[in-house]
Amino acid sequence: MRIRPVLPLFALVLASTYPLASSAQTADGPAKSSLSLGGMIAGAALSRLDTAVEPLFSLRAIPELKFTLPAGRAWTFDGEASANAYGSLAFPRGASAATDGALKPYRAWLRLSTSRFEARVGLQKLSFGSATLFRPLMWFDGLDPRDPLQLTDGVYALLLRYYAPSNANVWAWGLIGNDERRGWDIAPSAARTPEFGGRIQLPLFKGEIAATYHHRKTDYDSFTPVYDPQEDRFGLDGKWDIGVGLSFEAALVHERTGLIKAPYQRAYTVGLDYTFGIGRGLTAVAEHFRIASSTGAFTPGFGFSFTGLLLRYPLGLRDEISGIFFYDWDRRDTYRFVSWKHTTDALTMSAIVYWNPAELLVFQGLPGSGTLAGTGLELVIGYYF
Repeated sequence: MRIRPVLPLFALVLASTYPLASSAQTADGPAKSSLSLGGMIAGAALSRLDTAVEPLFSLRAIPELKFTLPAGRAWTFDGEASANAYGSLAFPRGASAATDGALKPYRAWLRLSTSRFEARVGLQKLSFGSATLFRPLMWFDGLDPRDPLQLTDGVYALLLRYYAPSNANVWAWGLIGNDERRGWDIAPSAARTPEFGGRIQLPLFKGEIAATYHHRKTDYDSFTPVYDPQEDRFGLDGKWDIGVGLSFEAALVHERTGLIKAPYQRAYTVGLDYTFGIGRGLTAVAEHFRIASSTGAFTPGFGFSFTGLLLRYPLGLRDEISGIFFYDWDRRDTYRFVSWKHTTDALTMSAIVYWNPAELLVFQGLPGSGTLAGTGLELVIGYYF
């Protein structure tokens, strides 16, 4: 079981929120301090049906503490701390039961903000981009469109964000202490070396366009001291409403190291989305994705291509059905996920049927992705308190 030091961060938040009886005056009137304790408990059961039944059961708890304090004229000081406790029990064929578990921080951040600016430091979710199914800009998170709970690990970062009156916004960030692969990473980051980057997002016609950059030192284990590998990432994305939703997202990654014969990685997604006036409204999202590695930034390379389709239809206020379908153009394989979801104020229940290739190529880097290989059934229940 892996345990990371989350208690000092919890203590810091608790110390900051102790004097909660007072209130302060801001430009918008009196503002009161607040403290809330909540979180989520989720259970899941999964098994393949195309081979011998090998059930997997898991239980996850994410307790969460949030606070808000007024901090002078128009300023707010707030924070969040949560932990992720996970355990699983598997019954593999021909072997005894196997258990696994982990305890680690999930979120632990502090923020100082106004209506147009925020500075946030700590373990936080850092996500951006215009794509839905295939995200070339999945640089700091691991959000999986098939996950009904939409959970993802965070990164240790300082994030600065400014929102202009024109709806333009500027981001700047610095990261350190993140030593695990994220998204489409070729290699993890060097944990003790700072990373940095930024993003500018501008309104354009009936939508917006954004450019993003990030620099980091990568970790190739024992080779790192010899080659000192550095990585630069460049991203461009946009989204417009032209009757249908039109979006694109692209990234170019350059690994400056002698360890890789094809040091450039290119990825792009183009997508359309539309809600048809059928019944309560059928929402459709279609995206085409290509990722490839090459010896030059724009020379021919080798990789794979996917086309994806997301369909979502509400059955009522609390129920919806959805389907996610992928087609692998290189292997000629089809991936299918069909789910029903029921939601109340405190409870989410999902049933997912999937029939996929025996070996998954899509979303290889995401935690738990390989458990959805073959044909099977997954049941997920989440309780929010």
